[in-house]
Amino acid sequence: MATESTARSRIVRFGIFETDLSTRELRKGGVRIKLHGQPFEVLALLLERPGEVIPREEFRQRLWPTDTFVDFDHGVNTAINRLREALGDSTESPRFVETLSRRGYRFIAPVDSEPRDRFSEKSAKLLETRPPNIPVQRTGFVGREKEVASAKELLLRQDVRLVTVTGPGGIGKTRLALEVAKDLTENFPGGIHFVPLSLLRDPGLISSVIVQTLGIREARRQSPLEILRRNFQDSRHTPALLLLDNFEHLMQAAPTVAELLALGADLRILVTSRAALHVYGEHEFPVPPLALPDSQSKPSVEVVAQYPAVALFVQRAVAARPDFELNGQNVSAVIEICARLDGLPLAIELAAARVKVLSPTSMRTRLASRLQLLTGGARDLPQRQQTLRATIDWSYDLLSPAEQKLFRRLSVFAGGCNLESVEAVCDTKGDLELDPLDGTASMVDKSLLQRMEQANGESRFVMLETIREYAREKLEASGEDALTRRAQAAYCLVLAEEDATEQGGADRPEWRELLALEHDNLRAGLEWLIETGDAEWGLRLGAALFRFWEAREYLAEGRVSLGKLLKIPGAAAPTKCRERVLFSAGALAAEQGDYSAASALMRDSLDIARQLRDKQGVAVSLNALAVVARDNGEIAEAHALFQESLGVWRELGDLKAIARSLSNLANVVAFQGDYARARSLYAESLSIFRGLGDRTGVAWSLNNQGDVARDQGDFAAARALYEQGLAIFRELGDCWGTAGTLADLGNLARDERDCATAHSLYRESLKIFQQLEHKRGIARLLECFACSAVAQQQPERSLRLAGAAAALRKNIGAPLTCAEQAKLDTILDPARQALVDTTGATAWREGWNMPLEKTIADVLMPEGRPTLLSVGSDKPRN
Repeated sequence: MATESTARSRIVRFGIFETDLSTRELRKGGVRIKLHGQPFEVLALLLERPGEVIPREEFRQRLWPTDTFVDFDHGVNTAINRLREALGDSTESPRFVETLSRRGYRFIAPVDSEPRDRFSEKSAKLLETRPPNIPVQRTGFVGREKEVASAKELLLRQDVRLVTVTGPGGIGKTRLALEVAKDLTENFPGGIHFVPLSLLRDPGLISSVIVQTLGIREARRQSPLEILRRNFQDSRHTPALLLLDNFEHLMQAAPTVAELLALGADLRILVTSRAALHVYGEHEFPVPPLALPDSQSKPSVEVVAQYPAVALFVQRAVAARPDFELNGQNVSAVIEICARLDGLPLAIELAAARVKVLSPTSMRTRLASRLQLLTGGARDLPQRQQTLRATIDWSYDLLSPAEQKLFRRLSVFAGGCNLESVEAVCDTKGDLELDPLDGTASMVDKSLLQRMEQANGESRFVMLETIREYAREKLEASGEDALTRRAQAAYCLVLAEEDATEQGGADRPEWRELLALEHDNLRAGLEWLIETGDAEWGLRLGAALFRFWEAREYLAEGRVSLGKLLKIPGAAAPTKCRERVLFSAGALAAEQGDYSAASALMRDSLDIARQLRDKQGVAVSLNALAVVARDNGEIAEAHALFQESLGVWRELGDLKAIARSLSNLANVVAFQGDYARARSLYAESLSIFRGLGDRTGVAWSLNNQGDVARDQGDFAAARALYEQGLAIFRELGDCWGTAGTLADLGNLARDERDCATAHSLYRESLKIFQQLEHKRGIARLLECFACSAVAQQQPERSLRLAGAAAALRKNIGAPLTCAEQAKLDTILDPARQALVDTTGATAWREGWNMPLEKTIADVLMPEGRPTLLSVGSDKPRN
């Protein structure tokens, strides 16, 4: 983002517009446009993070930073609409502000990353800083100034690399750590990465969760720890901070933290936990309770209000009852409540929420008696935790019997819930004796559930982890634990199978987004089925989640889970479910490049299909084995397996499967150089798709035939075939097919030395892949631009772009095949030959290390503009 580092202005330019973030002005062609207030704040937030999806919740925080009684949805929608009017933008064909259903908004236009003036050293450093993923807090941070300063000082010491923030549940460890991290963004240009661990139950998955949080994903033939090692080695000399939140239940993974520290000297780790990790080099930072006034000294109301514990109580009490105020009548009761709660923030917040129905004096009496009853509680718990338990006990006792039942059952949701899941899981037998909607509203009203608004306007409800642990204990004591957890697993199974069983259902973005939202619940449901040895439901759920794991590239997690399912004693029988899980495990192994394991799993799946006389399963397994053989370079084996799979499909008479199988076979035949037969097979496939009225199949068949024509040098025929396919994709609204075909047309134009046309097509394709968040597509387009730069005799730019594409492929674990890599290397070879000494390697490394967003912004910039990737001379060196 372009920023003029002057005392009075910060300018951001996009298209014909420019925005002065200091004077809050929007100008078009130098003329000021009327845009102020909330619409301008929306624009400012979007421009702070161009290309990123910003949830609606963040807009609310920016527009209404305090608890304000307004129609948030209406306000946000109005501000977005007014901004679009000022920019001449539209919802249907956005050029600037894109709406993402269920997620939020994104600024999609390229912003000018070239400053008009020289950057100061500090400004240049800030531009290289990766944005942190620190969660936005909905309430103000109260007190703790001394603790925040001390923790920051400790974390920045040269001899300190691991700091563990410790304390009992509800003490505010997470909030303190977030406040510390928020103030250290400039000190960690490599990024501050918040990794929530409260929902994770398997210590062995901690490295995989960190990989997922960093957006690296699993890579082929590499453990998650190895992926992290490679990532931090590639980013060496760039300080980064990991914030591992809620570690106490994963103590077996403490050695993993030590291994993470060994990845690089520039990595530091901040942990929140109820207990120290006890690893070498750890510095413990105990969090004290919030400061309290001395009840014996009788200070004035004004002085008492300055103490953090009282200030927190007043803040949350006002949020619950706007007319509440601290005065001479209630000040002593408030002091005693905070003191009896030992200054624990969570306990104080829960108590303050009760001012809607109880005065502080009444609250003090009820709370005091309850605490006395609990003095004989579990002696192996810390005293403060007993106090917190007493506070939640008190809140629980205020619920009706039906509300208590709902509260207990809600504890099975590991990642939050919606009203549909509450109804399905908490009232399965109709014995709740309470309307789920009314009950959920009551839980929110009593601060036992947090209501979170989703991007699509739907509500989601989350229980604080400390409260959830308490509710789980109550559920176990009630004897309802097994039945409720089974109901939750059943809901997960229905959710996962609902669309995955439909043809193409698992490929729908909305289905994948839904499962991503429910990921923690799905993981919890699957773990329970594994723990209880429920082979039938477990295998069904594992098979249903396969497409989700594959699409999200949670490869390690998927393989581990499927491996556990296959080892359940009751899962050994040769059933259709086991056949599907073996196939799924093999596919994930192949994605990781573990072809030996993939082949073994696929052959086991094939054996069961043959035992069950499941011809469709036989055909699918043969096709999968062929894909594994092809990707492993065993072309002859792949050819034979594809032929065998096609034969089974012909026996079954499944025309669509026959057409697809013909296309797969044609692909291998073309690879072997038999273009005449490849064209014949593609033509037969096309004829079947046309007969079925399958226009998507028709479009891809035309595209595949275009590839053959291009490989044979018949550019006119290739263009005609590509354009026919493109027209169908556009009519169908098939974004992926449209983007892919545009890239193919761009490559064709590049072959004809028409780089201007090629770049125009590449940009259009890249923008679509950005909208789809399809990183392999983005990597492909960067490689296309790199090849075009070779043709334009820009060797340094070519290698920078190729380096950026290679880094992206490494991060997502999707390398080119051997044949594709060889072809790319051949095209890039002139660029390497044109550069001597270390210039080529330097250019590649610069592209590798450049943030992806900057690389994309560069290639999307209009022709003729100076860019970051073309800095310096690109003339060949002899």
